[in-house]
Amino acid sequence: MARTVILMGAAGRDFHNFNVLFRHRPEYRVVAFTAAQIPAIDSRLYPADLAGEAYPDGIPIYPEARLAELVRRHKADLVVFSYSDISHTEVMNRAALVTSLGADFLLPAARSTMLATRRPVIAVCAVRTGCGKSQTTRRVCEILRNRGKGAVVVRHPMPYGDLRAQAVQRFAAYEDFARHGCTIEEREEYEHLVENGITVFAGVDYERILRRAEEEGEVIVWDGGNNDTPFFLPDIHIVLFDPHRAGHELLYWPGETNLRMADIAVINKVDSASADQVGAVRQNIATHAPEATVVMAESEISVEDPGAIRGRSVLVVEDGPTLTHGGMATGAGYLAALRYGAAEVIDPRPQASGSLQKVFRNYPHIGPVLPAMGYGQDQVAELAATIDRTECDLVLFATPIHLPKLLEVRHPALRVRYEYRDHGAPTLEEEIVRRLEVKG
Repeated sequence: MARTVILMGAAGRDFHNFNVLFRHRPEYRVVAFTAAQIPAIDSRLYPADLAGEAYPDGIPIYPEARLAELVRRHKADLVVFSYSDISHTEVMNRAALVTSLGADFLLPAARSTMLATRRPVIAVCAVRTGCGKSQTTRRVCEILRNRGKGAVVVRHPMPYGDLRAQAVQRFAAYEDFARHGCTIEEREEYEHLVENGITVFAGVDYERILRRAEEEGEVIVWDGGNNDTPFFLPDIHIVLFDPHRAGHELLYWPGETNLRMADIAVINKVDSASADQVGAVRQNIATHAPEATVVMAESEISVEDPGAIRGRSVLVVEDGPTLTHGGMATGAGYLAALRYGAAEVIDPRPQASGSLQKVFRNYPHIGPVLPAMGYGQDQVAELAATIDRTECDLVLFATPIHLPKLLEVRHPALRVRYEYRDHGAPTLEEEIVRRLEVKG
């Protein structure tokens, strides 16, 4: 008898785990996925042509709230936890629920889901969402380009639309974002790389994606999502730490796994964190990843016209996932408002439209800033309406893309940028070059 399986996910890692661990194994029968974290990704079907010949009708996806009902209905033997940036306590709460219903609860080992490749792989991961992976990935690609190495980026999955159409995605020009129907969240992860002339791959089926990436890149840079582990076996595993959340590296799944597997541990944002916070993170790295090389880094914030901020009332729009499941109260935009002398930061809550009201209710830790949520056209419209209804002198957009390209905004706007910068020695470049030379 095949073991009956349910995968708990958030439209990404769950599909990869299915493809690698279950798709071609007749001793298992996957009856459902559940979905969390991302709006409107349930009530879909993992399609038959991705699921394989054992699943001619595809596999249904349900809200995670129905997990207990699904375990009972299907008499599930095994539930596989397959998403990221969730506290250890919350993971074990789910484990307790599942095991109380008579099913086993599985956390797959990181290496058991990593695909091997004939190209060198540099993975950029983190212990929490919002540590600075994007800017670090850009810096890694710059380092490789300056040394004559052609790199392509493979991004952690964000398939929030038609899964069949998103099986393998390639982004090399702005037209590709429209062709693939990208949400704001997807564009934020891809566009900043394409702007720098870097080709990005993403999608659902990472075996096929890897083979495409191997054809185009001398080196593959894995750009992780949330605090998840790499899908490809890395030659160099870079892990980002945020001292503003010192201690979180030991409290969230699977960020602690990344900590313990790190080759290069980058403590980012040291220019805005306290010495005590940086010291606490450094001690945790020394204790739990003593073989890792520690690199100190700054998240350098810049705006085109800092003087335009002084004395003005500003609305700050921050990266959405950093604030929501990343757990940050504010981000780079709020820091820029304070640094450059804003008279007031306007709280957008009273003007929040539609689903954004629910976001503020679900994440009460968010400070006086607006998360740039845009998982669908309706939510994009609600974001624009919230910005327009908020009375302010200036809007600061601190997202990886400049949102006024996608939104019509009646207020004057400035873009806040943030870039990787080394803080002392060793530098990230020195460590990457040294390790690649050792590996030949």
